[in-house]
Amino acid sequence: MAQLDLSTRDSFGSKIGVVAAAAGSAVGLGNIWRFPYVAGESGGAAFLMVYLGFILAIGFPVMLAELTIGRRAQRNALGSFKKLAPGKPWYLVGLMGIGAAFLILAFYSTIAGWTLEYLAQAISNGFDGKSSEELKNSFEQFQAAPFRPLIWQMIFMFLTAYIVYSGVKKGIEKYTKILMPILVLLIIVMSIRSLTLPGAEKGISFLFKPDFSKITWPVILDALGQAAFSLSIGMGTLITYGSYIPKNNNLPITALQVTAADTIIAILAGIMIFPAVFAFNIDPAEGFGLVFIVLPNIFEQMPGGYFFAILFFVLLSIAALTSTVSVLEVVVAYFSEELNMSRRKATILGAIGISFVGVLATLSFGPLSELQLLDRTIFGWFNYLSANVLLPIGAIFIVIFVGWHLGKKNVLDEISNQGELRLRLINLFMVIVKFIAPLAIAAVFIYGLGIIK
Repeated sequence: MAQLDLSTRDSFGSKIGVVAAAAGSAVGLGNIWRFPYVAGESGGAAFLMVYLGFILAIGFPVMLAELTIGRRAQRNALGSFKKLAPGKPWYLVGLMGIGAAFLILAFYSTIAGWTLEYLAQAISNGFDGKSSEELKNSFEQFQAAPFRPLIWQMIFMFLTAYIVYSGVKKGIEKYTKILMPILVLLIIVMSIRSLTLPGAEKGISFLFKPDFSKITWPVILDALGQAAFSLSIGMGTLITYGSYIPKNNNLPITALQVTAADTIIAILAGIMIFPAVFAFNIDPAEGFGLVFIVLPNIFEQMPGGYFFAILFFVLLSIAALTSTVSVLEVVVAYFSEELNMSRRKATILGAIGISFVGVLATLSFGPLSELQLLDRTIFGWFNYLSANVLLPIGAIFIVIFVGWHLGKKNVLDEISNQGELRLRLINLFMVIVKFIAPLAIAAVFIYGLGIIK
């Protein structure tokens, strides 16, 4: 079979397109759904301070390391390691990232489908008159239903596949340049509304006034884990997107802009949610059901709640979509470049394969709920294996690869645009990726496995 001409591969066409796409990959349900409830369970401001420290000290350097691999090789996640380390087993790191992306999208599309269901409920005023207990029962009944969750999941996968099918410049870049500004505008509007609620100041105090007694080792490790999860580290998306970034782009500035955008949106999500939670005397440590049970109850009681419920679930759906697009692109880039498929065939095959496996994750809340291994459902195993095993191991090997295999000379050459840019902190960056980041991510890995408490 003839090799594809990789010299003509698609790429991002503008600086704002690069930032919008990469930020869209990082900004997702991890910021708007996961960050608030993890922060709520971990003490609010104390967690936030540690989280911000890890974003700057670990998250940014690791993101830059992944982007560097991708742009240096200008290949997919697996092809990048094959090109930069020919004849060596480093390609297994890329293969692990592709496997992680496949698993993540399989269960992430389940939750993404829920956002569409709740958007439909918001539009139809389905929360009206329901108590907190009724909303909880409604959510559980929806999760356990055999067909509705699957329909929404398939619709979400179709939207994701349509954007990826359209290409890097005409699909991913075009739509993220539209979706990301809308997402930012919506979250600002929602945050302003939340701040106007009576008692909102308690939520702001919870989020920004730290109680240092709550900074425990579990809080520290949760903050580090959330930083890695939020920035999409270790799953191949940043390597793949990095491969589409033009050689004249200032890579450190791009990584900093994406990190800043991701962090600002996570903080805005806290401002959007915690004042409302405290205004209605809700426990901020509600956990998983915060978005799908607690917030609909708040919207139902809030003046103008019908309108703001619609805005919120539009926001949530957009955040999910920009992330699912980046994850599917990891698989599609691999299929098209390593298996010599057209983008059309690669997208169709990838979307169908992931959807088939995703059905098992969705049904694990209903018909397949009894199918468990070690007290985990199929959904639970997909989540656990990707977040607690594949992502941290992948991230560890990525920073080791950049620090010890590529080495300072190649890294400096790539991120300085062949010496055109002045980089004052290159020595600090190399120390972090060689020593600090591997140890920090290893701690998260061991903690996630439950080996340390």
